[in-house]
Amino acid sequence: MLSRREFGAGLAPFVMRGQGARRRPNLLFLMADDHAAYGMGCDGNQQAATPNLDRLARQGVRFASHYCNSPVCTPSRQSLLTGQMPHSAGVTALQTALDPGKPTLAKQLKKAGYTTAAFGKMHFNRPPEPGLHGFDLPLTDGAAGRAWQQSVQPAPVDPSIPVQTLPWRPFQTPAREWLNAAAAPYPRRDADMRGTFLAREAMRFMEENRDRPFALWVSLFEPHSPFDFPVEDRGRFDPRSFEPPGAGADDDWQIPLIFRDLTVREKQGITAAYYTSVCFLDRNWGRVLDKLRELRLEENTLVVYTADHGYCLGHHGRFEKHCGYDPALRVPLIVRWPGRIEPRGVTDFTEHVDLGPALLEMLDAPPLEIQHGRSLAGYLRGRAPEKPRDHIVSEYLENEEIFVRTPKWKFLYCTGRRSRQDGYATQHPTPGRYVRLFDLEKDPGEFRNVAPENGPVVRELERIALERMRATHPEAGAEPSQGSAEDLLDFYLRPRDARPQD
Repeated sequence: MLSRREFGAGLAPFVMRGQGARRRPNLLFLMADDHAAYGMGCDGNQQAATPNLDRLARQGVRFASHYCNSPVCTPSRQSLLTGQMPHSAGVTALQTALDPGKPTLAKQLKKAGYTTAAFGKMHFNRPPEPGLHGFDLPLTDGAAGRAWQQSVQPAPVDPSIPVQTLPWRPFQTPAREWLNAAAAPYPRRDADMRGTFLAREAMRFMEENRDRPFALWVSLFEPHSPFDFPVEDRGRFDPRSFEPPGAGADDDWQIPLIFRDLTVREKQGITAAYYTSVCFLDRNWGRVLDKLRELRLEENTLVVYTADHGYCLGHHGRFEKHCGYDPALRVPLIVRWPGRIEPRGVTDFTEHVDLGPALLEMLDAPPLEIQHGRSLAGYLRGRAPEKPRDHIVSEYLENEEIFVRTPKWKFLYCTGRRSRQDGYATQHPTPGRYVRLFDLEKDPGEFRNVAPENGPVVRELERIALERMRATHPEAGAEPSQGSAEDLLDFYLRPRDARPQD
């Protein structure tokens, strides 16, 4: 990998022609892992400690009904980066690597003259190298962790402080351990944490590139389990202040086996650990945003905050995301650009695939050749679209599921024929085809399946799901000529990830 000195020496500052040689605006793209939209104060959650994100929301546009296109890390991230639905991007499973030949936002920004970099968790599933997916300087995933370990000599921690047991071993130890039910800190102080290291690296990049237009992704690992936070934050939340959500009568059959023996006290501890990790995440965002202001780049920088997907904290008996319930699908989205974007709240439905086209449009970069979303640029310019979204679509092909949400209804369809490989097996690993429908006006918690008595609604939402697949799937031309809507959905929901060509 190139050093920063070698990297910076080979790049000349980009200057726009015309308009008094005014330089392009920067892009600062902040991303979290597993941060659900409900986990912020600005979303109305009085228990969440997110002062920096709350301030960012007051200064920008907050999209309150924003949804990911897949409730799992890698598919969601690569869908967002390419502007394509996961099945079209070719990434629907956690371990799949995005094909380096795919178009990305970073590649388009490079064409517009931007210096590009990515620090942190990007789920590229391959070693980073200059130019990967359009990033001049990628310090990502495992390489980011190794750089942290090599660069930071941690200060000693008082041995009397109970801390996490290392290494973290998800699915190999009981869920109470890898979900941090003890709400124990990582055995380091704030200054020595990985998240703080990545924030510092991002701040250094901004300082070194302050005189050229940059597009910088900062993607922290928090608040993903085991919900890391430093020893200074231990005890920040009283686990007893959290009331675990109750499971519904129809939930028992689908609760993953690994969560079934968690006690109420353990669920409270897991929730306290999650909220503490969010607090630590927010503090590092504050550091990065303060540095942007210190460098006097705030007014010339488009800032975005979002997460790959949400997270269930006991909702429907789950402590994970791999499902179609709202806590797993609804994610934060805040966009700020002082003097260019008027602060406001947007309640219309929006999707992750809508974001990329808007950023390229706002930054005057070439559009993606394939884009499955509806640009949010109109909202950012203070005007609503003539026809805002009346539904969102998301998918989880590891379990052959698709989800449609409207203001009134939530539709979940699953082929039920695939044994899960994601670690979240239930008592019924292959239950067969099932449809679930929830009336969100009467049942916002999504507990009572009303599909049997609402056949016309089910058929309409099946049609919407099929339309999205037909419009975006690369194998739509091979759709069977006969079959029910459910037969056709089964055709589309089969995972088809392939090993990308190097």
